[in-house]
Amino acid sequence: MNLTPSNQTNLYGLGNNLELFISLYKKDKLPNKILLSGQKGIGKSTLAHHLINFILSENEDHPYDQSNFRINELNKSFKLVKNNVNPNFQLVDIAPGTKSINIDQIRDLIKNINKSSLNDKPKFILIDNTEFLNKNSINALLKDLEEPTKNTFFILINNQKKLLPTLTSRCINFNIHLSYSNSILVINKLLNEDIFHIINDELIDHYFSPGNIYTLYNFANSNNLDIKKTNLETFLKFIIKNNFLKKETSLRYIFYNYIELSLRNTSIKLKNNYYSYFTKKIDELKRFNLDEETFFIEFNDKILNG
Repeated sequence: MNLTPSNQTNLYGLGNNLELFISLYKKDKLPNKILLSGQKGIGKSTLAHHLINFILSENEDHPYDQSNFRINELNKSFKLVKNNVNPNFQLVDIAPGTKSINIDQIRDLIKNINKSSLNDKPKFILIDNTEFLNKNSINALLKDLEEPTKNTFFILINNQKKLLPTLTSRCINFNIHLSYSNSILVINKLLNEDIFHIINDELIDHYFSPGNIYTLYNFANSNNLDIKKTNLETFLKFIIKNNFLKKETSLRYIFYNYIELSLRNTSIKLKNNYYSYFTKKIDELKRFNLDEETFFIEFNDKILNG
């Protein structure tokens, strides 16, 4: 299974949010600069794709099914967006193997903004993983974000990361949430199974999103790992031993989530300050791009083998 926001035709758990945006659109009050903020993996980008399809599929064959929050796979606009060739839609996201959304991506975006749209429909710019915009990219974007061309909408996705005020001040922020119980319902629908029957309880945490669990499930299948029989300690030893933090850079946030879960559990069990000690080191690793080998030697010694 390879679900992405662009091909996820069902919207689970966020129907009320979509209804709000549809209502604003019908009243001609939909903001043209929207910031969707919330935990990574709860479906913010999927929500954006469903809103965009609702609007672009109006007066087309096979329009959006609002009553079931479902995109019709036969819809023309959906097919064009899915293949990234819809003149009314442009996606900007961090490229695989890179550390930021670079200025060239924004320059390409700016060139395309002024191109005519199809059938005079609204044009949508979706910027996913906005926290990966670097300062140069943000500065290049600000003018068009300040004064978008007519009938152009920007939707920015923020995964609970701190963004520059020069960016956030130009957008209307909407906080998106999923409760733990709703997260479980969503992941069960995505996998069409009860996750407690296929995933070890130690790998299911109240703080994890459906996207976290879905990604874990696919990672385990790809690496022949039985995650029903694999507890948290065994999982962490597996990813460290096989150097997956370097091999699977797009999954680093998942791996670090499990490292922090292990630290929380260990600190509670041993009543020590390992959580604060190691999370500070993790923050320094990310901010200063430090070598991880020393960190994992110490983590393995004090936490996994402690």
